[in-house]
Amino acid sequence: MRVREYICEYQNYIMSPPVAPQQLRSNSTSNDDSTIAAWRNTWLNNIRENKKHFGSFKKHSIGSVYHQHLYKPCIIAGSGPSLKFNYEKLRDRKGIPLVSCLHNFHYFEDAGVAPDYYVSLDAGPVVLEEVSEGGSKTPEEYWELTKDRTLIAYIGTNPELFKKWKGKVFLYNAPLPNVELEKEIDDIEPFRAMISNGGNVLGACLYFAKGWLGCPTTIFVGADFSFDPGDKRFHSWDSKYDMNMGHCIDAYNVFGHKVKTWQSYYNFKCWFDWVSLNVPGQYINCTEGGCLGSYAQGNLWTIKQMDLDKCLDMMNMSNHIFEQFEDPSGATKKILF
Repeated sequence: MRVREYICEYQNYIMSPPVAPQQLRSNSTSNDDSTIAAWRNTWLNNIRENKKHFGSFKKHSIGSVYHQHLYKPCIIAGSGPSLKFNYEKLRDRKGIPLVSCLHNFHYFEDAGVAPDYYVSLDAGPVVLEEVSEGGSKTPEEYWELTKDRTLIAYIGTNPELFKKWKGKVFLYNAPLPNVELEKEIDDIEPFRAMISNGGNVLGACLYFAKGWLGCPTTIFVGADFSFDPGDKRFHSWDSKYDMNMGHCIDAYNVFGHKVKTWQSYYNFKCWFDWVSLNVPGQYINCTEGGCLGSYAQGNLWTIKQMDLDKCLDMMNMSNHIFEQFEDPSGATKKILF
């Protein structure tokens, strides 16, 4: 596990972002029209093909896992560069469920980390490449490993993913700000097992954890939404995005350091910040880097910034006195506080 190359102390908290909360929402939806124009035909074609493959979306609905982790905290894992600092701690989560973006598949499988669910949103072929990109095994070996994993996938996902995935698959639909397009999708099959996502797969993980699994506390890891400030990498492994960062904007990470990001990813960050201000819940960012909840003025109070090991310890504090439960007469007099 890599050690950071700079001193890290979280910024002070601020009560509100430097822009109106509604502006955060507007930022996150600013590309909706262009996204729909670019992907409309692909989504419809994929949904038609997937309808043939599954026969019925309803029979494969995410409703099958409804309230599977009710009232528990849940860790959701993005694919940001800070994941390399703490991913190993996810091997032993003390019973806390882990929901991960599918892009982490090779990274977690190589490391012996077993998420409870992988989530996919992408409709393009990139979703197939990313399962093994940067990993130590062949694509075929990774596809074989899927037999023991559960996939949560958008009905407009690339159909080839379902042909290759060997484990369980549960499906969801996603709201689109286009009435005509939603009607065309309904004409294929009315399917209202919805996941709102802010246009990104980690957003789908968040909604899935809160809305479907029933987890009120969300613990983020790998949620950078920016490049690593040291080696300028976009993930914790070598990827095509590292070759040419292209046009970037400046942001401030949770430690107050200036970092580079893309406008699209900054918009995603704005969506999560807006959610933390408007949707009831406890939000804990254990990314240990990146710009989730952070601004030049400080970190949003609605997103608690913590190191992952301290968060896991907080969620499992009673384990420290287990011997007093097991054998009160022979246990030490240790107290928690």
